Amino acid sequence: MKSVQIAATIIAAGISLSAYSAHAAGNLNLICSADVVICEMMKDRFEKETDITVNMVRLSSGETYAKVRAEARNPKTDIWWAGTGDPHLQAATEGLTQEYKSPVLDQLQDWAKKQAESANYRTVGVYAGALGWGYNTDLLKKKGLKEPKCWADLLDASYKGEIQIANPNSSGTAYTALATLVQIMGEDKAFDYLSKLNANVSQYTKSGSAPVKAAARGETTIGIVFMHDAVAQTVEGFPVTSVAPCEGTGYEIGSMSIIKGAKNLDNAKKWYDWALSADVQSHMKDAKSFQLPSNKSAEVPKESPKFEDIKLIDYDFKTYGDPEKRKALLSRWDKDIGAKAN
Repeated sequence: MKSVQIAATIIAAGISLSAYSAHAAGNLNLICSADVVICEMMKDRFEKETDITVNMVRLSSGETYAKVRAEARNPKTDIWWAGTGDPHLQAATEGLTQEYKSPVLDQLQDWAKKQAESANYRTVGVYAGALGWGYNTDLLKKKGLKEPKCWADLLDASYKGEIQIANPNSSGTAYTALATLVQIMGEDKAFDYLSKLNANVSQYTKSGSAPVKAAARGETTIGIVFMHDAVAQTVEGFPVTSVAPCEGTGYEIGSMSIIKGAKNLDNAKKWYDWALSADVQSHMKDAKSFQLPSNKSAEVPKESPKFEDIKLIDYDFKTYGDPEKRKALLSRWDKDIGAKAN
């Protein structure tokens, strides 16, 4: 009887019952592994459109995987949005995420659907972007340095102390770089390359996009990042030029996963379907995000680096998203590179 009276009061006040229900929409615990500006935009828009309260934490892909794994017995996260696909695939393999086939799945690009299929629908592709670097054109000219066009160029002694790249333990971007070089060169040669590159690296950052932001500010000359992160700095007005390596390069499939044991499962599914929609993905550019969207009908920003213009390798997501392979590569990086880092 009381609920009927409340409903009558709401109607009398000219408020719809659906609006009243929305206030009881509940919460969503989200980890976002994209740039904080994009994370905030997505959070604010979802809250506005659904009236679900989003408790968001921004963590890099590697950090998120570690957190989800540590909390497996008592999950505190409902959904993990964005970040490179390898840690998402690793989480799927270890049963840390749960199967979900979104009704939006048929609207997605083939690469996004294949990501889902390979993980038994425990993750899905939300965007893609190629690996490369961005350099500060003003600094390059001021210091009399040549434009680095290839992976091999980055070993030149003239770049000593001029390069930043993230740590692959915390950053999905840097792990993609590690896995890319291994696939291009073979493991031993790749680690020999990384050992030589170490002489030119001034800092291994925590976040994958931090190196090119440092280049934009003039704190370093070259930042090894996903190319769309370099483009974002150019669009902001910084003197940054993006490069696709001449030998070929890998790419990411930024992914999304629902955590197994999610306490707000229905709301997690709402976010999942919403984030895959063409409308939402078309607005990513509003937050200066220039990845390639996974929904076929989404608008592709004119500034986005296009795959057809880049020499891409046939990146083996299954192998390099495997927990044992990832663990072995990171362990070797710690021993061969991390222990000798500047």
